Amino acid sequence: MALAAPMAQAVPSFARQTGMACEACHTVFPELTHFGRMFKANGYTLDNLKQVRDIDATKQEMLSLATLPPLAAMIQVSDTWLNSPLPDGTGGPGKSQTSTVGFPQQLSLFYAGKVAPHVGAMIQLTYANDSGTIGIDNTDLRYANSVVLEHEQSLIYGISVNNNPTVQDLWNSTPAWGFPYANSNAVVSPLAATQIDGALAQDVAGISAYIMWNESLYGELGAYRSAKQGVLNPITGAAGPLDGTVSNVISGAAPYGRVAYEYQLGRHDLEIGLYGATFKLYPGGGSVGAPASLSGPVNEFKDIAQDLQYQFVGEEHLFSLAATHIHEAMHLDASFAAGATTNPSDSLSTTRVIGTYYFRRKYGGSISHFSTSGSSDPGLYPAGPAPGVITSANGSPDTRGWIAELNYLPWLNTKLSLQFTKYTQFNGGDSNYDGFGRNAAANGSTYLLLWLTF
Repeated sequence: MALAAPMAQAVPSFARQTGMACEACHTVFPELTHFGRMFKANGYTLDNLKQVRDIDATKQEMLSLATLPPLAAMIQVSDTWLNSPLPDGTGGPGKSQTSTVGFPQQLSLFYAGKVAPHVGAMIQLTYANDSGTIGIDNTDLRYANSVVLEHEQSLIYGISVNNNPTVQDLWNSTPAWGFPYANSNAVVSPLAATQIDGALAQDVAGISAYIMWNESLYGELGAYRSAKQGVLNPITGAAGPLDGTVSNVISGAAPYGRVAYEYQLGRHDLEIGLYGATFKLYPGGGSVGAPASLSGPVNEFKDIAQDLQYQFVGEEHLFSLAATHIHEAMHLDASFAAGATTNPSDSLSTTRVIGTYYFRRKYGGSISHFSTSGSSDPGLYPAGPAPGVITSANGSPDTRGWIAELNYLPWLNTKLSLQFTKYTQFNGGDSNYDGFGRNAAANGSTYLLLWLTF
């Protein structure tokens, strides 16, 4: 079954397609088990549904469509409390509300499952309350096949077309499917993040080829190009071509690579791996009177990362440990020439370590430590006029803190979460980090979430 299998994020259409409960592919959604990873590697195509089929004269399968379309939905309803209110955006003496209700915070529709023999997809359309619009979300289209080698060893091979570096990855230690699996969009976020850590999500299109030997050794090579959403060329009035009015356009193609090894021993599972990419970006963002062009110097970001994931899946107790370290070397030729950065080269590093425990897949929680540090650059991480809040008085991106989360799942597709975020450092300081008296702890939050998938 593992050789014939497919997998993805926790969406009930996979359960309907396979005839298996969520726990076959997940510890607790959306974290994957080994079987779930094999389901994903095999292109989401394992099914147990009546099919509409056709074959040609040579007995080759020409069509295989499930009688039940692989559709699913997800809704998140939340309330978020900031530790300290923000200044009023009008510039007046008042304060913002400390509590923000999201109803919904997010509403998604999925097509997730088999499309044709050896072809599957996970396509997500999402309404988010911060944008108030419906748009494309994480998407992964796959072709996959497998062969049995000597000594009953297997080789899975395939192609992924996706819109977010690491969304195609099989492990929950990389950014796209990493912890926190849900967070509030009503919080204060730090200034700095590496490019591979979500900065280009839904902003690119990539294609990669991968192989997995004996369900253990995994390798992948691919490339990404810019695929901007909601962007119009000012001359054609159409979706392209991209020009200097658009920000952060990839020059050529950005190479992506991944290698990982997974070892299984009974109920224990250990993975160690490397992943990374190089992005050469034109800053763009020009306008009439302030021209820019998609030529000349670029900003180059070289991201190299290590990751680790350990899982224990018992009858009653489930435990996982995940960690990643991302280092980004920046050569900012374009921005430095334009006076937008103080330094011609900078670096940025992010580390996350997460431990998760569940009892009977019903009661559980996670605790995570996160840290981002890098070169001080007042041009890249500037101070600003009052109120500062999302600025850095000393030009440093350094941010550290903790996330603690408690979860209760009355049913496998229903999760109630209470999440606490505490910052010990924010944008370079623990106290008065913005130069206007705001402390790092003020940006902490409490987040209550109801998460339903059906």
